[in-house]
Amino acid sequence: MRFAVDRLDHLVITCRDVDVSASWYQRVLGMEREAFGEQRRNALRFGGQKINLRPQTATQEEWFTGTAAAPGTQDLCFIVAVTAEDVIAHLHECGVTIEKGPVPKAGALGPITSVYCRDPDENLIEIATYGPAA
Repeated sequence: MRFAVDRLDHLVITCRDVDVSASWYQRVLGMEREAFGEQRRNALRFGGQKINLRPQTATQEEWFTGTAAAPGTQDLCFIVAVTAEDVIAHLHECGVTIEKGPVPKAGALGPITSVYCRDPDENLIEIATYGPAA
């Protein structure tokens, strides 16, 4: 039987320091932090999705994950409902270095305007809008 995926529910980011990463995503991207599970793991909620934050020191027995999970190996794109200029202003206010942008890119639903930065683990973070660049 064939099936189709409906949506992404969550993903896992491996972090050098879960508290530092959680704080960055809360401050810069407005995500909400939550603890879950018996081991009180950490996650970040936004919209209908979440990002689980896996400590770099966790073993496969402690946290079943990909075989090459490491900080700085993710490229993530987040869609926002503001202009790219608003994103740039906010990143500057937060003291976050802009790596690239605004630049036109292809999103899942069509053209987007993207601004790139890095989180504390050096993951590439793309903040994009389907609206106009400015």
